[in-house]
Amino acid sequence: MNLSEEFLLILGSNMMADIYKIIEKARKTGKVEKGTNEVTKAIERGTAKLVVYAADVEPKEIIQHIPFLCKEKKILCHEVDSRQKLGIAVGISVPASSVVVINAGEAESEINSLK
Repeated sequence: MNLSEEFLLILGSNMMADIYKIIEKARKTGKVEKGTNEVTKAIERGTAKLVVYAADVEPKEIIQHIPFLCKEKKILCHEVDSRQKLGIAVGISVPASSVVVINAGEAESEINSLK
């Protein structure tokens, strides 16, 4: 691994930690929905501010449409490494394949900085 690959790896892990924190903050001060069906509905309705989905979802077909819908609707979309961590960030005790921030609350500025 060369220096630029290491930098990108560190940058990516810091970005993921930030995304988990943004979701937690939005959950406490705004509104978030969890689950692929709710996420898909929010994207289609245009109410989504930030969409996050987990990379470790099996089968991939469950969430594979999400990035394409977000691109089509010009909605901010990020992938994180773990369903388990995503579930914890959104305040549930089970893994979450995807979550959507509907109302950012106090996390508005952090979401804007991701753009």
